[in-house]
Amino acid sequence: MRILISNDDGYFAPGLACLAQHLAKIAEVVVVAPEQDRSGASNSLTLDRPLKLRKAASGYYYVNGTPTDCVHLAVTGMLDYQPDMVVSGINAGANMGDDTIYSGTVAAATEGFLLGIPSIAVSLVGTVHFETAARVASDLVLRFGAQAHQSPWLLNVNVPDVPYDQLQGIEVTRLGKRHKAEPVIKAQSPSGETVYWVGPAGRAQDAGEGTDFNALNLKRASLTPLQIDLTQYSQIDAVRNWLGQDLA
Repeated sequence: MRILISNDDGYFAPGLACLAQHLAKIAEVVVVAPEQDRSGASNSLTLDRPLKLRKAASGYYYVNGTPTDCVHLAVTGMLDYQPDMVVSGINAGANMGDDTIYSGTVAAATEGFLLGIPSIAVSLVGTVHFETAARVASDLVLRFGAQAHQSPWLLNVNVPDVPYDQLQGIEVTRLGKRHKAEPVIKAQSPSGETVYWVGPAGRAQDAGEGTDFNALNLKRASLTPLQIDLTQYSQIDAVRNWLGQDLA
């Protein structure tokens, strides 16, 4: 198998190195990651300037752009083949529930999926046991290699920050939901200018049985299949009525 690896924490992130080391044991890998930390970049593409691709001493390639830029550039211009999979991560921190909208980790996998490639986003709900998340990712890649599917899947994986032998399995889940985000934090710069830091994410609101939040509480890795269609089908008729139109 040939796997494209990316992330949103930057090409120097320990989670990326751990993932690449593990996947290199079972597949041919190439790493194309952002030049700097682009957490929260979501699915943004850089359209106002050219992108530069460089190679680090580690052998990893890095791009002065977003996670989406990295995967798009690699698949549509850099590589002379289409990867069998795109694996994004390992993110240092959760990407559950509403986080997936903002996550650059999920965005990198999403770009692979949009380009027709099976893709997995992997996040560690913490910053210590990257080895656990890497082993989960390797298990999933091996399973994919043994049993591929007709249409690509986009999978979002969150792994509890525990040693691998304390992991209580993997659960297929749906996305939970958070309370609204905490308020921005107002501060003053050294020059006396008022500045604002984005506040912390909200606490879990919908964290019941079957959600990614609940799986992590049980020390299970959560595996959530994602889709791109954002259409709210249940509201189509209501919006038509609101407009006062009988549209075919």
